[in-house]
Amino acid sequence: MSKENGFGEARETPCLGVSQPISKALPDARDLRLTAQLVECLKNFNLFETDEEMHARIEVLRKLNSLVKNWVRKVSESKLPAEMCENVGGKLFTFGSYRLGVHTRGADIDTLCVAPRHVDRSDFFGSFYDMLKADENVTDLHAVEDAFVPVIKLKYAGIELDILFARLALKVAVRKFLKLLAL
Repeated sequence: MSKENGFGEARETPCLGVSQPISKALPDARDLRLTAQLVECLKNFNLFETDEEMHARIEVLRKLNSLVKNWVRKVSESKLPAEMCENVGGKLFTFGSYRLGVHTRGADIDTLCVAPRHVDRSDFFGSFYDMLKADENVTDLHAVEDAFVPVIKLKYAGIELDILFARLALKVAVRKFLKLLAL
């Protein structure tokens, strides 16, 4: 599909994938009708979550993000001078089907815990795991440290999550930088 560049000239939309799209044509009336039928079929099979379920997921992510921030602060206080601890930050990001908005009802949420470089993997599978274990909302808690992609699996208030861990190559995961990542 081409777009006008503001000078009356058409420019080609870049392809950002490995392969070219099958078609660049906009949907016609038939495509729109079939899409509506597909959505109705998915609704009939109860594959879309309710508003209450959606809000419950958002609340779980809010609580876990707060837990991550508190954990990063505690680890930082044990490893850094007090004046550096004011600027530390950690954040929980979503990815996968939930982030894309294509998850089904009851699907797990894939998350990534991002922390500064002084917070390491042993902290993640040690003190963060212990914080999760102490939380009354957490059930079915499992650390899978030896996997190709190490992960903590859990249910928080009945919602399944996978939490992966990444350290930034920064002394301090500054809040401004973490906000940039969220865009």
